[in-house]
Amino acid sequence: MKSETLKNAAVSTLVGATLVTGVIVLAPGWGDAPPPAPGPVARAMTAADTGAPASLADLDALIRDRERFVRDHPGDQESWAVLGSAYVERGDRLGDTAYYPKAERALKRSMIEMPAAEGNVDALVGMAELANARHDHAGARGYAELARKHEPERSAVYPALIDAYNGLGKYGAAGKAMDKLLELQSGPQVQGREARVYWNKGWREDAAALAYGATANSRTPVEKAVALHREGELAWERGEPEEAVEHYTKALKAVPENHRSLAGRARALVALDRTDEALIDYRAALAKAPLPEYALEYGELYDSLGLNGDAATQYRLMREQVTRAGEHGVDGDLVLARYESDHGDPAAAVRRLQGEWRRGHRSVQVADAMGWALYKAGRAEDALPFAKLANGQGLRSALFSYHLGEIERALGDYGPARRHIDDALRTNPYFSPLLAPLAREAREALGEPPEGGPADLTGDGPELIEPLPSPSETPSGSESPSPWVSPSPWVSPSPWASPSPWATASASLEAPSAPAPASASASVSTVTSPAPAAAPPTPELRPVQRPAAPASAVNTAG
Repeated sequence: MKSETLKNAAVSTLVGATLVTGVIVLAPGWGDAPPPAPGPVARAMTAADTGAPASLADLDALIRDRERFVRDHPGDQESWAVLGSAYVERGDRLGDTAYYPKAERALKRSMIEMPAAEGNVDALVGMAELANARHDHAGARGYAELARKHEPERSAVYPALIDAYNGLGKYGAAGKAMDKLLELQSGPQVQGREARVYWNKGWREDAAALAYGATANSRTPVEKAVALHREGELAWERGEPEEAVEHYTKALKAVPENHRSLAGRARALVALDRTDEALIDYRAALAKAPLPEYALEYGELYDSLGLNGDAATQYRLMREQVTRAGEHGVDGDLVLARYESDHGDPAAAVRRLQGEWRRGHRSVQVADAMGWALYKAGRAEDALPFAKLANGQGLRSALFSYHLGEIERALGDYGPARRHIDDALRTNPYFSPLLAPLAREAREALGEPPEGGPADLTGDGPELIEPLPSPSETPSGSESPSPWVSPSPWVSPSPWASPSPWATASASLEAPSAPAPASASASVSTVTSPAPAAAPPTPELRPVQRPAAPASAVNTAG
């Protein structure tokens, strides 16, 4: 949810609404009556002020109110920022990317009325959330870091900053930003975000406890739906589909239009062999929010049922949705790469992911997708460092473990392959209707290890994934080793690489960079935006150079 972006930009309008209410209370005839209940605009402002999500009806009322206001007061930069942030949230909640160009125009208009360099933090935070929604995490980091430079104690800055750092794979910086957010704000939204951070570190019990606390502390139906959905996600990811269905169903009772819970419940229903119900939920989720990832999952479910024609229809729809979202500035390369790896052209997937890597998008999701695309393209040796990286950050992902195990199996590393495919099936034996059966077949084909244990215990056996050092294990004054420096010659070492998930990231919290411009065009003719700084050097993706390699193995993607 993007409600944090509205928080402080709404303050002046909320104060105005409060003053009007005070006048009404003091009017003749109202002396002994209780004050009237706040209207939808005031409720949306109050929700924003506490960092909570507003209901869609209240959010729509706020948008209509601010649209009317800026028509009469076009120089009010705060109202433009509130309007732009509200557009971002509505687009995210509905899965409707058409709101993003409108949000960009409103936020840039706010920065015309008050430039970012003069401290227009409201617009900067809105631009950061917009960039995250478009999967432009490098741009989001720039805007959020500039906002933090102006107002480091503004709590609304940090959710955008955390999302940007996570999208860039800078988990140490994300952890520091989370610590700062915890100093500034509390409540179920912060608890829920902290739960996800803990889950990404592999601290499953702590994550579950925080997610439960977020649900217990929720005050409104929308807050409760968000918290219950998060509990459903965690239950699904640890392989408990019955519990996941229960949480998702409760979330949908609180907010029936919650498309994310519909798609989540569909995944869990497939695991319970309730396929007809799952198909209904996927269809409903796509009707509410035409997101390409839903169409891809829906198509893969049809594929697993042998309904190839229906699957092809969903894959075509997925491509159309990526194209439409791209017209609104949304980067769809990751979902397209996942499709190409398993159902299309793996070499095309590699090229798309090279672009993501060069843009600094080096999350575990991108690393896993890169490893799998390289493996499917016949380059298992090049794939291995990426797959190890995705699995080495703490997140316990059945999909990531399966991918790594298959890559190791292709390379003849049968011991590690057994271990990682076992990990996948222990973590979530239902992780994919297409790939989970293949994981079970692969594990059966691998059989059991030979009796007597490893033949050599001196270090010549299969390579193990070493745990990343914690900050306390890094000697004072020295750099911790970077998991982004791949042992493969295919990727050159990066001076901007991030260290271990909770070590200090190369882009420190005290060194903001200027935001990159958003990709979608705006109707504003002149925009006073933060002055761009020189971009950090990006690691060059080099072809594999091996004496005996055939010409087809050389990477020519650009």
